Amino acid sequence: MRLDHIAYRVKNRYKTARLFIDCFGYRISEDVPDGFKIEFDDGSAADCLVLVPPEQLSGNAPWIAEHYFGHEYIHYHLAPEIFISDGTNDSIVGKWVDERGGIGGIHHIAFQVDSVENKMLEWKAKGYVEFATTEPLSCPGLVQIFTKPSELTGVIYELIERENQGFCKDNVKALMESTKKFQ
Repeated sequence: MRLDHIAYRVKNRYKTARLFIDCFGYRISEDVPDGFKIEFDDGSAADCLVLVPPEQLSGNAPWIAEHYFGHEYIHYHLAPEIFISDGTNDSIVGKWVDERGGIGGIHHIAFQVDSVENKMLEWKAKGYVEFATTEPLSCPGLVQIFTKPSELTGVIYELIERENQGFCKDNVKALMESTKKFQ
């Protein structure tokens, strides 16, 4: 399991992105350089940016790999992606930010796992979390689910299973909607 991304809900995604770009060396993802918009059924909307860390593996290289050099193993650990969203005042994101004094903050922390379904069963058996939905959300090459805010940490956790990099706009919308009741 590796830390996949940290998601922020904020008042201004561009100002927040500038912090990560200027201070931490992140850059806006080339896959979605203009970000993307989520439109909700009630007419409200949220806009999202994906930032990638300064260091990245290319191609299909594993996130964690072991190579034998002499007698040492090297484990790759890359900084997580950053997902930043803001929204209209009446949107899920806008209301969440307003309830935090207009500042916003970390909405959830996502961990990449080999199998979302297996990890769900494991976490349920241990009794540490409840999930926001009964079934994971799927797009081609991507499976995701949110927990309810943890009674131990107050944090929403996401389990994410990826075949490749990227986000799925339909899953993002459904994930946002799954936590609407936890405003």
